[in-house]
Amino acid sequence: MTTTTLEPIIREQPFFSGFEDKYLKLIVSCAKNVRFDEGDLVFREGDPANQFYLIREGMVAVHVMASQKGLVTVQTVGQGDILGWSWLFPPYRWHFDARTVRPTRALAFDGKCLRTKCEQDHGLGYEFLKRFTRIVVERLEATRLQLLDVYGAHS
Repeated sequence: MTTTTLEPIIREQPFFSGFEDKYLKLIVSCAKNVRFDEGDLVFREGDPANQFYLIREGMVAVHVMASQKGLVTVQTVGQGDILGWSWLFPPYRWHFDARTVRPTRALAFDGKCLRTKCEQDHGLGYEFLKRFTRIVVERLEATRLQLLDVYGAHS
């Protein structure tokens, strides 16, 4: 029987570029392949955030419910993008909804598994924090620009 590992797939992803081999082995042990059909709910606002995803193929829209506008798409992520950072920050709850726009294949990373490994090895934790902080800042800036476009700049 042949056992395959996700390590080569994870290693080739830009998000994981530069991770030490010892960290990649820890990360792989918390990963699995997942598939979603078009229109599937990936996660719902307020639910426990127990994982994050690396999109291998497909597209996912991130939504927020706006009182006067209804459901608003704040971001769309696709191949090579990371989806979800709430697993890393207490209280570990999703702040948005995410739904697939087309059939999607992804790697799902168990947040609880990774948080435990980060507590045990602070070097790993620091690497994740640096990488996720960069994603959070980029996406907040994109959301800010989108809100300026939707609501217009006020003088």
